[in-house]
Amino acid sequence: MSTVRARVWRFTIDKGKAGAGAVRAVEIGQGPLPVSLAAMVNINALACDLRATVHQRVRDHEIRLLLSYITRNQSMGPLNADCSALDSSAGHIKRFVSECTGLGVMSAASEFLFDWTHTTSGLSSFDVLPGKLHGAYATTGVRPDLLYDLDDGPLAGEARGRRRKAKQMFPAGKGTPDQKKRLEELARWSVSHSDHAYFMSWVWLGPGGIGVDIFLPDDSTALPGLRTDWIDTPGGPQPWEFDVPGTARPSGGGTRPDRSPVTTPPRVSVQASVRAAISRVGPAAEKAMNRAFGREDNQIGKLAGVPVRGRWIRGDTLGAARHEVLLAVLGERVELARPSPHQRLAGLTGDRLDTYLDGRLLTAVRPVRGPRPGWDRISAELLELS
Repeated sequence: MSTVRARVWRFTIDKGKAGAGAVRAVEIGQGPLPVSLAAMVNINALACDLRATVHQRVRDHEIRLLLSYITRNQSMGPLNADCSALDSSAGHIKRFVSECTGLGVMSAASEFLFDWTHTTSGLSSFDVLPGKLHGAYATTGVRPDLLYDLDDGPLAGEARGRRRKAKQMFPAGKGTPDQKKRLEELARWSVSHSDHAYFMSWVWLGPGGIGVDIFLPDDSTALPGLRTDWIDTPGGPQPWEFDVPGTARPSGGGTRPDRSPVTTPPRVSVQASVRAAISRVGPAAEKAMNRAFGREDNQIGKLAGVPVRGRWIRGDTLGAARHEVLLAVLGERVELARPSPHQRLAGLTGDRLDTYLDGRLLTAVRPVRGPRPGWDRISAELLELS
């Protein structure tokens, strides 16, 4: 099982001041957070396939590039970044690797920390949703990355990834000015969308490994079910405090990031609009998977009687490959009785394969040393973990 070092914060925004809000963040603690490299690849590959235009070789190149920069010391160990290669790369390549890692780690953290699972709750990208969510969300300005459709209502997730030059994995003591700025923007976004629930993850890629700061508002719907049994270092008592200008709700409604007035609909109305829009994404995703299945020529086997097509992609953009990933598509959905995400991640121990099945998109990551696993083993482990 791969891990990243996670530091979790809970914060409160005091909206008692006119036109301002004081933020008080308290560190809950930190520890090793289980993540699946296969899940990270899956999430980014799915985002590619849901685009209107997909060039298969471009998507494969993006996967190969990501796997070339992200490493681990053994088949199941801490995730790391090839910092020397990252520092030698152009700025847009650094941003691509950092943001892809940030998106994948945030989703993996959501699985483990809140027992969120795609089989029970919808997950959508704001890059895909805006046209379908017209009237519920602003299509310009500040916008989070992912939207979780939880039982308690929609939860927005913001994912950031940054290169860190210092040997220390996390900035000492408190958050950074960039984190403060983004929390300010998200707080204003939340107010302008009927106090929308949200959280933020901030991934650091540095010589000390890959770490993630996770910020949870005190009133978050995710906090009651937060897992803390993985924490090995409790947080310190000293809070991190700063003022946030313009986050208080004026008497006439919320404010946009530019502070122009906007009418804020009731929260229940926003939830209904969001869920209606998300329901329309499902058929579009099925069409995208049909196209992806049709593009694949190589049938590698069957899962519960359903044909599976795909191929192995090596992470060899920078030279000798460390990992390769099986990217495969199922001919149709297979309904499997699944364990909780915590149980699934806990089961990825020993010599088990790192696999991830999201709807019809399957990924499996393996180190290149040793024999490539056959389909019989892959399908058996998928069914065993279900």
